[in-house]
Amino acid sequence: MNDNDNGTLRTLIVDDEPLAIERMQVLCSEIPRLTVIGTASDGESALRLSEKLNPDLLLLDMTMPGKDGLQVASEAGKMASPPAVIFVTAHENFAVEAFDLEAIDYVLKPVGTERLERAIDRAFARKNRSPDGGGDEWLGEFWVPHRSELLRIDASEVFRIDAERDYVRLHVGETSYLLLQTIAGLEEKLDPEKFIRIHRSTILRRDFITGLKHEGLGVWCAELADGEEMRIGRTYLKKVKAMAGR
Repeated sequence: MNDNDNGTLRTLIVDDEPLAIERMQVLCSEIPRLTVIGTASDGESALRLSEKLNPDLLLLDMTMPGKDGLQVASEAGKMASPPAVIFVTAHENFAVEAFDLEAIDYVLKPVGTERLERAIDRAFARKNRSPDGGGDEWLGEFWVPHRSELLRIDASEVFRIDAERDYVRLHVGETSYLLLQTIAGLEEKLDPEKFIRIHRSTILRRDFITGLKHEGLGVWCAELADGEEMRIGRTYLKKVKAMAGR
């Protein structure tokens, strides 16, 4: 994201529907921290304008003629000064791909001012993040479908992850959420200093494990902070015991 002296984000709106662009312009006019510097109705135009105008932020539709939103975000991310991206779309099934491209947010249409402002807050938080804050190589947040929007959940809030075929179930407090993602793929993105896989179907946050228990015959269980015990798969036992210095 580019430096900005006046505390606003120079914003390019990208959508193939004229009415959607008009509505987004109206919404942006109600948010003083945004300055709309242009609009584009297809992916190719969006990239050309991004090169010329050097925006701080793209409000980007997902499905468009030619290059779609994912392609635009991917190519824009390779620019010398890449803009932040907030996807604004009627389709919730591209969240994982958007999330892999490190988009700021994924907002479902119809968009309200309050919801857009929350996304803008995240854009400013990302902009102001310390460059030496570290941890950027690991997944720090999840987007999960919930009612009519996608919730953003910090990885530190998730204490357990269970595999359910092509999905994973994220446990947060007393609530759980399904996410379209394989557990193997997710394991590669999680910080191994914070999460550990104990079974082919289970990943735990390390600080949620309070102890290890030997059940005999080579069987071990992880004792959890909520009082539950979960069996450790033999494939993962060595790594789990190493966590305890064994």
